[in-house]
Amino acid sequence: MDSVGLKKRTKEFAHRCVKLALVLPKTVLGNHIKKQLIRCGTSVAANYRATLLAQTKAAFISKISIVIEEADESEFWLEFIMDEKLMERKRALPLFNEAHELSSIFIITRKTAQIKKQSTTNHQQS
Repeated sequence: MDSVGLKKRTKEFAHRCVKLALVLPKTVLGNHIKKQLIRCGTSVAANYRATLLAQTKAAFISKISIVIEEADESEFWLEFIMDEKLMERKRALPLFNEAHELSSIFIITRKTAQIKKQSTTNHQQS
């Protein structure tokens, strides 16, 4: 998937996180998770956009690492929602799977960038 597709996909992920969070129970726990999921879910999209503006490979790697952390945190909160049975599992599971897929995509992206950065560094030193 190219950067345009990922930009769209992460934005859609953010919207889905917000929509799911807004239907959580209005309890202390539900309200806490609501804020956390909205924060990290929207952060995936916002920080991915920032990676596209990175000036250097090092900046890109740093920014994509933040995207990975936020996607993984989203995955955590979605799993927690299911563990605590705050909504039907079938409602949260597709978004949980998407968080996992996004994390995996961005981990591979970071590894590729690190390899390219190392290759460039080695080539310049030769």
